[in-house]
Amino acid sequence: MKTNSLKIFNSLGKKKQAFKSINKDKVLMYVCGPTVYDLLHVGNFRGPVFFNFLRNWLEHLGYKVEYVYNYTDIDDKIINKSNQENKSTKEVSEKFINEFKKDYDSLKITRPTKTPKCTEHIDDIINFIQGLIKKKSAYSSEGSVFFSIDKFNGYGKLSGKKPEDLLAGHRVEVNSNKKNPMDFVLWKPSKDKEPGWNSPWGFGRPGWHIECSAMCNKILGPRIDIHGGGADLLFPHHENEIAQSESNFSNQFSNFWVHNNLINFDNQKMSKSLGNIIKARDFIEDNSAEIFKFIILSVHYRSILNFNDKIINQTINNLFKIYSSLKLSSEINNSEIDAAYVKEYENYFTLKKEEIDSYINNDFNTPGAFAVIFDIIKKFNLLTVNKQLSSEIKYFSIHFDKFFNLYGGILGLFQENRKDFIDSLNNLLLKSKEISEQFILSKITERNHARKEKDFKLSDTIRDDLMNLGIELKDNPDSTTSWYIKI
Repeated sequence: MKTNSLKIFNSLGKKKQAFKSINKDKVLMYVCGPTVYDLLHVGNFRGPVFFNFLRNWLEHLGYKVEYVYNYTDIDDKIINKSNQENKSTKEVSEKFINEFKKDYDSLKITRPTKTPKCTEHIDDIINFIQGLIKKKSAYSSEGSVFFSIDKFNGYGKLSGKKPEDLLAGHRVEVNSNKKNPMDFVLWKPSKDKEPGWNSPWGFGRPGWHIECSAMCNKILGPRIDIHGGGADLLFPHHENEIAQSESNFSNQFSNFWVHNNLINFDNQKMSKSLGNIIKARDFIEDNSAEIFKFIILSVHYRSILNFNDKIINQTINNLFKIYSSLKLSSEINNSEIDAAYVKEYENYFTLKKEEIDSYINNDFNTPGAFAVIFDIIKKFNLLTVNKQLSSEIKYFSIHFDKFFNLYGGILGLFQENRKDFIDSLNNLLLKSKEISEQFILSKITERNHARKEKDFKLSDTIRDDLMNLGIELKDNPDSTTSWYIKI
C-alpha cells in the first residue's frame, strides 16, 4: 500500500518533503547507535523507540526496510573504562552491547536488520580513508589522517554552520599536523597500551566520524534513503559524515536526515553533575516498558521531551483508560451475542483510520495519532455506558480491537495482556499514593463490619477517607463488592 502522501521533515534543508525511496520497493535506513561503555540512560532509547515506529510505518506502507543500527565499540570512553576495570576494550564493549540488547529487547520492539560494530569494519574504514586520500580530500601527517574541509564545498549544509564562522567563534584545539584547524581526524595513532590496528599510516585506530560512513557504505551502499540519529549528532558528526561520503562517491549521501530531539528531566538537561541521569533499565524496572514507550511517542519526535513525575502519572492514567477499554472489549468479543453489521460504525472506523494515517503521514505526528485513539476510546465508553450489551456494540468492539491491533502493532504499544497490565498499573498508582492493596482491603473489611453492625457513621467515614485517597468503592446493599482507583 505505498503512498506518496508521507512527508518527513528533512534536516537537510529544514523543511517537510514528500518521501520517495531510491528503489521502488525498498528503503535503506542507517541510524547512529550507542557508544558501549555503560548502561544507557532513557535519552539513549528515544531513538530506538522512534525509529522502530518509523520503520514499522514504512513497512505498513508496503516498503521493505533495511535498517542498520551501529555500535561504536572503540572510543576514548571505552578505553578509559577498560583501564579502570583492568579489562580489555573488547571485554568492556561486548559486556555493554549485551546489556544494551537486554534493555532493547525489554522494550518489546523489533531489532534492526543489522547491528555492525566498528571493530569488525577496520579494513572497510582503511579502504574508505585511502579513497579520500586518493581524491585529495584527506591527507596524512605524523601517523594521523585528517579530512580537509577546504576540499568539500558543501561543508555546513546540514547544520547551517559555515567553516569561517566556526573558526572565528569557537576555540579549536591547536594541532600542528592539521592544514586547517577545522580539519577533523579520520585515523589517529594509538598511544602506549591503547588498542589499535596496522594501517598504511602506522598503528592506530579510526576517528569517530569515519566509522559510520564506512559501515553504511559497506552494508547499504554509497547512497541511502534515510539517515537518523539524535539531534546532538547533527553537528559535527552527521555534518562530517556528509563531507566524507559525498567526497568519496560524488553523489548525495542520504536523501533524508531525520533527528529525534533530546530528553530533559524537570526542564533540565540530564547530566552527571546534576545527578538526574535515569538509566533506561531502572525506569523500565520501576515502571514498565509500555509506560516508557507511551511517553516517548506521546511527544512529537522533534520536540524536547520533559521527563518528570507528572508526565509519568499522566501516562499511567492514560494507559489505564486505554487498557480498561481494551479489557472490556475482549469480554464483549467473547460473549455469545452475534455481531450485527452497522454501516454507521463501519464508516466511523474508516474515517478514524484516515485521520490517524493523515497525522502519521504528516512527519510522524504521534500526538495527533494519540488524539484519534482517545476519540475512539471515548466513543467506545459512551456506547458501553449508555446501552446494554447488544449485537451492535459487539460489532463496534470487534472493529475496535482490530484498530488497536493494527496501530498498536505499528506504534509498539497496546499488546500487553490486558488484565495483567491493568493490575500492574493499579500497583503503580497505589505506589504513587503511598498506600497498599492490603490497606484498602483491611479498610473494606472494617467498613463491611461497620455496616453489618449498622454503624453507618463509621462506614461513611471509612468510605470518605478512602475517597480522599483516590479510592472509590462499589457497593451492593449488603457489602462492598469491589474498589478502583479514581483517575
